[in-house]
Amino acid sequence: MNIIVTGRHFEITDALKKYAEGKIKKFVRYLSNITEAIVTLSIEKYRHKAEVLLKVNGYLIQAEGVTGEIYSSIDEVVEKLERQVKKYKEKLVSHRKGEGKSGSIATSIIPVETGKIIKNKRFELKPMSQDEAAMQMDLLDKDFFIFTNENTGNINVIYRRKDGNFGLIEPVK
Repeated sequence: MNIIVTGRHFEITDALKKYAEGKIKKFVRYLSNITEAIVTLSIEKYRHKAEVLLKVNGYLIQAEGVTGEIYSSIDEVVEKLERQVKKYKEKLVSHRKGEGKSGSIATSIIPVETGKIIKNKRFELKPMSQDEAAMQMDLLDKDFFIFTNENTGNINVIYRRKDGNFGLIEPVK
């Protein structure tokens, strides 16, 4: 597993880097197929934030923790990742009887009150079933997910409804 530790607005010390890498390395025990872990640490006044993105079989598992101290932020984000990894493994086991899995990279657009586009992401769309798309959306902890439907070949959007169920948007040609 390749672990990348970067810092925003401050210089990362060797001790901090070793601490973060040590915490992230333990996820290899749970998931042997983690290809990369990206750890981003940032400090903004009194907000110390740790963000982690794990790449697992084409799926992305991400979490962030914000506290008043950088080490406790790392601890918090690791706790959140543990919960998400357990959720991922449970869904993986329940879907094993189905067809093969294919990965995807997802994006999120953060709404801004002024209506300006402040973030633009490009990502690769890979064909997947509606169930796989729902699982990926849960792993990313997002309200929607864009994917290519493996049955129709069309781009679809799956989203979480207020009642807890899912909605699917399919284009009509």
